[in-house]
Amino acid sequence: MPARRFLPLFAALLLVLPDRTSGVGAQTPVRRPNVIVIIADDLGWADLGCYGSTFHESPHLDQLAAKGMQFTQAYSSSPYCSPSRASLMTGRHPARLKITDYIPSNGKSGKFLPAEMRMQLPLEEVTIAEVLRDAGYATWHVGKWHLGDVGFYPQDQGFAVNIAGHAGGLPPSYFWPYGNPDDEAVPQPRKENVFGCAGIPGVVAGGVAGEHLCDRLTSEALKLIAHRKPDQPFFLHLSLYDVHRPIEAKPALVAKYEAKAARLGLPSVKDAPAHTEDNRAHGGGAIPMPDQQVNPVYAAMIETMDTNIGRLMDALMAAGIADDTIVLFTSDNGGHLVTSHRPMRGCKGWLYEGGVRVPLIATWPGVTEPGTVCDVPVTNTDIPPTLLEACGLPPQPDLHNDGISFAAILRGATTRVHEALFWHFPHYGNHGSGPCSSIRSGDWKLLEWLEDGGVELFDLAADPFETNDVATRYPDRVQQLRDQLHVWRRDIGANMLRLVPAARPLTTK
Repeated sequence: MPARRFLPLFAALLLVLPDRTSGVGAQTPVRRPNVIVIIADDLGWADLGCYGSTFHESPHLDQLAAKGMQFTQAYSSSPYCSPSRASLMTGRHPARLKITDYIPSNGKSGKFLPAEMRMQLPLEEVTIAEVLRDAGYATWHVGKWHLGDVGFYPQDQGFAVNIAGHAGGLPPSYFWPYGNPDDEAVPQPRKENVFGCAGIPGVVAGGVAGEHLCDRLTSEALKLIAHRKPDQPFFLHLSLYDVHRPIEAKPALVAKYEAKAARLGLPSVKDAPAHTEDNRAHGGGAIPMPDQQVNPVYAAMIETMDTNIGRLMDALMAAGIADDTIVLFTSDNGGHLVTSHRPMRGCKGWLYEGGVRVPLIATWPGVTEPGTVCDVPVTNTDIPPTLLEACGLPPQPDLHNDGISFAAILRGATTRVHEALFWHFPHYGNHGSGPCSSIRSGDWKLLEWLEDGGVELFDLAADPFETNDVATRYPDRVQQLRDQLHVWRRDIGANMLRLVPAARPLTTK
């Protein structure tokens, strides 16, 4: 029987917890915490002030980190958005879900054809929204979805409210009317723009010229909070399109950062220092990557996003519910090539740290000690079980097979959460990377390039930025990690590269 069918059976039980202050066995309704999960799009690990940026300004997110816990070794489950977001919704690894590239995959091929993949999050998967809905929560999605077309939207996956979530992964424009005709009757299907993405639905009416999408989405979220039922907890999934392409920002803020760059003597975007990365596919190739954060438009986008986080937190305070609300802020994957992610290596689309290590900030009022920094590796598959535990709901490991709750970490524990973390990208990425799998076990990280079986090994304790491949020095370690990676791929049923008709068979190593 599908796991989804069991959920209503628990609903009545989930609305109450044991009353530890009264008689044995007494049951009394307990007000569960509100939950807000904020996901930035393509925000790099080094993009915020609290993570070391000296050019970008993020005072509200820096303040959020000061009020809660900042993770230094948090990871996305994928270097691309759709797989990562599917994992966050389900607690299941992209390789298990068979969603291993953004939807729809770019279809590039090299020596081999890319792995087959699903083009939507299947309805039989049970999302965190469905579990919280059945536990009595109001469930709201605001912003990017990118997990399937009509029939697989947020409202089909447990969210009672869906604002702006659709099949597309980026806005044609960050300014009203966001790629739509400037009237309320938006034709279907909406016309796609140069990026292959249609206009953002549901945000035309009430907009005005110059309105920014991040401002609008935050305003929509604030309306939901303002009109909530006081006796019902809520789950808000605020999924921002920022800071994905197109790189557009408010002119006044762009001018601010242009002046700042000039004041600091920074080079122009065109003249900024850069390095190249070998993509290990198509016979290799040099992919240029910036070494310095100097882009004033990108910096302005980050400030707009940060300002709206401040608006949200102020609204919680004004409503008197800040102390009753858990807030998680993260990014769906590493940052894109428009800016530097140094000292991390790589960027979005790569399995180096720059492609999968992301910011993660968590506040659990009354539980998490303010101003704490956590170095324990966690991943976004861990978010669903963590939220269930934090909300006093029973774990469902048959659903979130790959996620492990880090609620104990938020309470102050420092013990390891995962024995190993895994990544699998059997595709040819649009940011230059070739097909690759990876494992991190302790401080050791192995990358296996799927076209030729080549490997790289890094000791992240001694070399956190992956500058020194030590595979030839530690052949036993390479074999151990490689075997572990192969067993994991087999056990999870990972889809692999496909042979093109003229290709020779792959050899097993």
